[in-house]
Amino acid sequence: MVRAKLLILLVLFSVFFVHSNAGEEEEEAFDVRQHLSSVSRYKDVAGNSFVASEIPDGCTPIHLNLVARHGTRSPTKKRMKELDNLAARLASLVKEAEEQKLPLQNLPGWLKEWESPWKGKQNGGQLTVQGEEELYELGIRTRERFPNLFDEDYHPNVYPIKSSQIPRASASAVAFGMGLFSGKGNLGPGKHRAFAVTSESRASDIVLRFHDCCNNYKDYRKSQEPSVNKLKEPVIDEITSALTKRYKLNFTRQDTSSLWFLCKQEASLLNVTDQACALFNPSEVALLEWTDDLEAFILKGYGKALNYRMGVPLLKDVVQSMDQAIEAHKEKHAPGTYEKARLRFAHAETVVPFSCLLGLFLEGSEFQQIKREQPLEQPPKPPQKRNWKCSKVAPFAGNNMLVLYSCPAKSSSKYFVQVLHNEHPVPVPGCDGSDLCPLDVFKEKVVAPHLKHDYNAVCNLKTGQQEQKPATGKLSQLFRWLFSKGNDDTRNEL
Repeated sequence: MVRAKLLILLVLFSVFFVHSNAGEEEEEAFDVRQHLSSVSRYKDVAGNSFVASEIPDGCTPIHLNLVARHGTRSPTKKRMKELDNLAARLASLVKEAEEQKLPLQNLPGWLKEWESPWKGKQNGGQLTVQGEEELYELGIRTRERFPNLFDEDYHPNVYPIKSSQIPRASASAVAFGMGLFSGKGNLGPGKHRAFAVTSESRASDIVLRFHDCCNNYKDYRKSQEPSVNKLKEPVIDEITSALTKRYKLNFTRQDTSSLWFLCKQEASLLNVTDQACALFNPSEVALLEWTDDLEAFILKGYGKALNYRMGVPLLKDVVQSMDQAIEAHKEKHAPGTYEKARLRFAHAETVVPFSCLLGLFLEGSEFQQIKREQPLEQPPKPPQKRNWKCSKVAPFAGNNMLVLYSCPAKSSSKYFVQVLHNEHPVPVPGCDGSDLCPLDVFKEKVVAPHLKHDYNAVCNLKTGQQEQKPATGKLSQLFRWLFSKGNDDTRNEL
């Protein structure tokens, strides 16, 4: 009997010990830097487990399209002011708690005298050193991965590099180009070379800044932001209550939002995870990440067809470059006389809609719903799993590559397109869940359904208005941009 009791105790102890260790390992495995939504660093984004298709024997890449987001950036001036206000607010909360003689033993020491690392900065939003490195290294990896595409001397007609007119995007293009062409010039010890980066005016850039020229989108976003905030409020309120109970400070909803923003900035830009981020437990971080992802889904992604339909000019530009590459290949143009890669650098507002146009990150029957123009359900709340995570969809330096392959005559198709997201092959629903798609299938199933939507009709005609002849001239676009309200307000731009 005694032996049986001892055996039971031993089993119970073993179960408890294993469970405790598992919990500790789970806590250790949680890395907040992988849960920062669109503020995630590129290096912190884990690859996917998708098994890539095998490129058919004899197929060679003949052209590459790149659509990339700028690299890691500093906070904007508005956000830096928010952090200054947070510092004053925290000091006030601590003083109030001390005057009331509340127990503050759980309060982290850093919080009592915290000041914003960006205090006194006059400029914001620029590409950081980390952001430069992200794009520079991406350029090097791209050349190494596709050596036969980048084996020619640089010429802007062979390797056009385009960016939006926003400095952090053009700086990202420069950093990428420095990596891509490193060792191929005569400038300095690194043997760099000069190269061109071209930009369209913000007033008329419907390829990389279509959101900035789309009046209907701006109206939609402005109208939806209050309701998005309402959707987020229950989560923020729940976490605010938990923080107040945990640290004995009278936090408000705004305090929690600002602390979460601080967490993201510290973890992403400063690699600091033991201050603001440590205020939240992993489940709270997951919920806060979900609120950010939900906002991006509604205002930039699948939440509204307008969000991605306005990106059709970019999709057209991509397909046009493929057609031109095929024509040059068929006609055996001399090396150096035709384009081999079209490289674009812009924003989350560019990469997210473009990913949606390709049908990426959909689940189950959602692709069929999109084809039927039916609305999708919002991303499920944690702990449920979801595909739509902005840390993967559009981290800093997030990118889509479309690689065009030419294959031997005996292949099932003469030309194939491979879709890479953040350099990893990714399933494309329109291609039967494969990353590799015959070009004609790609055009029919992925591209064609979107091309029936005209940018001017989508962006500048009101619902129910008779479709008129599109005013596509740059002068008309300039006037629309100049006289649209709030067009230069980039407070929410990523």
